[in-house]
Amino acid sequence: MMNNMTARPAPRRKQFIASLALLSAMTLAAACSGPTTTAEAGEEEHAEIDWSQVDPAEEITWWSNHPGESKDFEEAMIADFEAETGITVNLVTAGAGYDEVAQRFQAAAGTDSVPDLVIASDVWWFRYFINDQVLPLDDVFAHLGVDVDDYNPTLYDDYEYEGAHYAAPYARSTPLFYYNKDLFAQAGLDDRGPQTWQEFEQWAPALAEVVPADGAPLGLGLGTSWSAWWMSNVLWGHGGQFSSEWEVTLDTPQAQAAGEWVRELYNDKGIAAVGTDTAADFSAGFFGAFIGSTGSLAGILDSASFEVGAAFLPDGPAGGGVPTGGTGVAIAADRPAENQLAAAMFLDFLTNTDNSAEFSALTGYMPVRTSALETDTMKDLYEQTPLYTVAVEQLAQETRTQDWVRVFVPGGDQILSEGLEEIILNNAPAAEVFDEITPRLQQAFSDNVEPYL
Repeated sequence: MMNNMTARPAPRRKQFIASLALLSAMTLAAACSGPTTTAEAGEEEHAEIDWSQVDPAEEITWWSNHPGESKDFEEAMIADFEAETGITVNLVTAGAGYDEVAQRFQAAAGTDSVPDLVIASDVWWFRYFINDQVLPLDDVFAHLGVDVDDYNPTLYDDYEYEGAHYAAPYARSTPLFYYNKDLFAQAGLDDRGPQTWQEFEQWAPALAEVVPADGAPLGLGLGTSWSAWWMSNVLWGHGGQFSSEWEVTLDTPQAQAAGEWVRELYNDKGIAAVGTDTAADFSAGFFGAFIGSTGSLAGILDSASFEVGAAFLPDGPAGGGVPTGGTGVAIAADRPAENQLAAAMFLDFLTNTDNSAEFSALTGYMPVRTSALETDTMKDLYEQTPLYTVAVEQLAQETRTQDWVRVFVPGGDQILSEGLEEIILNNAPAAEVFDEITPRLQQAFSDNVEPYL
């Protein structure tokens, strides 16, 4: 059951180059696009491996959280890969979410427990890179003949730094505006998502009349790797941002206005509520609409007893902007070359054209290979369930680069999430909360990033 309508209360990497810039126009839309660099002379690199002299290991281990309830799919892909190559892949449920997997991977550093492959989410892969925990994929992929140009360039280049790629895209997503078509019809609303958040506020009173007594017009969940993700849309829509490159910018009038809008949405206007499980509460009919990942689409369509609508995230008074997110898969640096080669073979197989299409059809995550869009699997899916096209269209039209303090500063996303919880659950003024978390973000940058620039 959901809450009432109002809310209830690392080791050093050698020498990064200092010149930082946003990624090229092709990758500007990427959620995790970050500072690009050119390696300095004398920078310590991973030792070059002559992959032609390496035989793949007979057994490897993959740590996953099975995004989109995909464990059965992952096991099926492993069985197909094992039958094709004879290489055994041990699938380990390493956590319930990206953060748990990442924390376990961090803790395993320097031990015999390091897996060969690991989930690498939008707020964790750069920390793996700083800690020198993941292998650049370019050379081993070139040896295997992987068609990296077939990866969606925005999604693949999310993991690019210093001219190398440190993960391949796997379960990639954007947040979507989901709505209950039955409740919208009962409220006399059009069968569409709102173009702006202001428009949704105008719709909210009618929705409040038709949702259950303990429901709300809008569900917006909280938690690390989630709160600051959807908040990016609100912040950008007010003309603000978490940071300008490495400079925290939560003291701007635009950022504070965005924070106050969110506080009022929950506490003063009673439009939004925090659910125990926001997606499940939406599917049960408690919310008229909610913000959820594209990776939740298949589960929502399966569990909802009403017709589901999906749309782009609404714009704010200063425009729009949608982050991408989700996870890729990385290969551990601290493993024998034989294991790394076998891991690269499996990673290529897991994300090939057909498997990318099957995974997207199963979960709602975006297909990570361009060629997957031309498969019969995706064509049939889009014809039968047009909602699956919303994420792909939003990726092309609305996404923008995430703010660096969230995705590149270790602990940044968690600090931002804690601040948003204070605003939402304790009705704290946004300006006060942002003033409190700004020095924490600055300290996290000073301690964990700045020394390595």
